[in-house]
Parts: sequence; C-alpha cells; structure tokens
Amino acid sequence: MAAEGLPIEVCCRILSVLESGFYAWRDRPPSARALRHAWLTDEIRKVHAASNGVYGGLRVHAELTMGRGIAVGHGAVAMLMHRAGIKGLPGNRRRRPIPQTPTVADLVDRRFARIAPNQLWVTDITEHPTREGKVYCCVVLDAYSQRVVGWSIDSTQADTLVTNALGMAIGNRTPSPGTLIHSDHGVQPGFKRSSQHCCSAASLGDR
Repeated sequence: MAAEGLPIEVCCRILSVLESGFYAWRDRPPSARALRHAWLTDEIRKVHAASNGVYGGLRVHAELTMGRGIAVGHGAVAMLMHRAGIKGLPGNRRRRPIPQTPTVADLVDRRFARIAPNQLWVTDITEHPTREGKVYCCVVLDAYSQRVVGWSIDSTQADTLVTNALGMAIGNRTPSPGTLIHSDHGVQPGFKRSSQHCCSAASLGDR
C-alpha cells in the first residue's frame, strides 16, 4: 500500500498497526534466511540460464545438489523459482528407442582394484524421471580413490552427455597415456566414439 503512494499513517490505520512498528520493520536488516534465499535465487538463475531456460525445478535441484554441492531441498528450490518467475520447458515424455551398438573387448576382466590414481576410470549413466521429463546423469569414477572425477547432467542421451563428463574428468586429472575407461553394456550409442575422441590417450573397455 505504501509502495503505491498512500500515506504511511493511513496505511497503518487501515491495517491496525503502529507506525513505529512499520518503521522498525522497514529499517530492520535482512535476516539470515532472507540472505540465503537471495543467494539461492541467484544460483538458481545461473543454473537456469546455463540450461538455456530448459531446466525445471527438479533438474535445477539436481544441478545444485549433485553438481554444485549445495544442500537445499527440492521444495525450497520450487518455492524460490515460483517467487522469481523461473520456469522450465516441458520435456518430451515419449519413450525413445535405444539402438544397440557393438561393444569392444573387456580390458578389465572384473579386476577393479588399482594401486594408483588414474589407472582405471569406471563410468555409467543413470536415468531419473521428473515431472518435466527425464534427466540423465553420467558419472566418471576413479577406481583407486572411489572419487567422482567428472560428471554431466542433460535431458537427452546425446554424445555430449558422455563427452562433457569425460572432458571434466580429463580437465580435473590430466591422465597419462594408458588410463582405462570401463563401462557396461547399457551405455548409450556414441560412447565408444566419444570416449576415444575425448581421451585419445586412454583405452576403452566394456564388460
């Protein structure tokens, strides 16, 4: 009401509040909760912009928690997106057939133990249904340290899902020639080609 130009005293009389209480509220510094919500909203805008406006609440939440390590609930993300007027695009709910691709020789032979970092990376892609559509997450794990060295999240199973994860792993670790990259038979089309292109110094094995 006051923001619309009405006198403060009139607004306070209509709402049955003291003028001193209004001025105390107006001059009060932002609470820690308000500051965190402002910061989270800024992070949400960054994630949403990076997805070219595609990500909805669940995908933004996955990127914040899995990608950026921010502890926040999905309900809070949905609330802040609603307040800021941030919306994702509806996903394609039709089931896409996954063509079969040939696999290569198994270079690991179920021997996953390693004595040093970057000798063996294992990778897999998981599918997560959301209200806006499916989200696919590709993770690259160092078998020696059991640590994630690269990851990628996308709404499709395109080659870029794998190349982005491997590119992050290579950028983080800079492996020497001889690193093995191991995946299962469920990996999508283009993985073999993408892995050789992203990490030409590494060999690829499928079990």
